[in-house]
Order: sequence, then structure tokens, then C-alpha cells
Amino acid sequence: MTIKLINIGFGNIVSASRIIAIVSPESAPIKRVVSEARERGLLIDATYGRRTRAVIVADSGHIILSAVQPETVKHRLQAREPNAESPEAE
Repeated sequence: MTIKLINIGFGNIVSASRIIAIVSPESAPIKRVVSEARERGLLIDATYGRRTRAVIVADSGHIILSAVQPETVKHRLQAREPNAESPEAE
């Protein structure tokens, strides 16, 4: 079994198998999720002080903030998958 790792910006890497969702941080419900994770000590800020552009939800309950666009993280995730569908197939 190999562990697939995804670069989420600035040399920060997350295990691809632990990612549940990659969402935009603009909506009120996502802002609430981030705030609650901060209070519980489950927030990982990987933005290096830059604007948060993607919120990554992990299966462990951790919330990871990234300065990389959600689409970019998605493309990096799909590039790692051996049987990833190409956009032309949709």
C-alpha cells in the first residue's frame, strides 16, 4: 500500500486518502466550520499568512486551510490517481 501525498502550497503536503472535501472558504457555513475547528484545536493553517483560498476537510475531523485554489488542489489530486477520469470524458 502506497501513501499518495498532495502538495497544498508552500511545500505543505497532505495525505490524499484522508481528504473528504475541498471547498471554498467564502460561505457562512464553511466559516463556521473553520471557527469551530479553531476552538477545538483541529485547525491546521497552511496559508503562511496569505489569503485562504481552499478549506480541506480531513476524515480525522481536521480542517486544513490552504492558499491554493480548490481547483488547483483538485487537479493535483487527480494527477496522482492512476485511474483519474480526464475532463474530456465528462
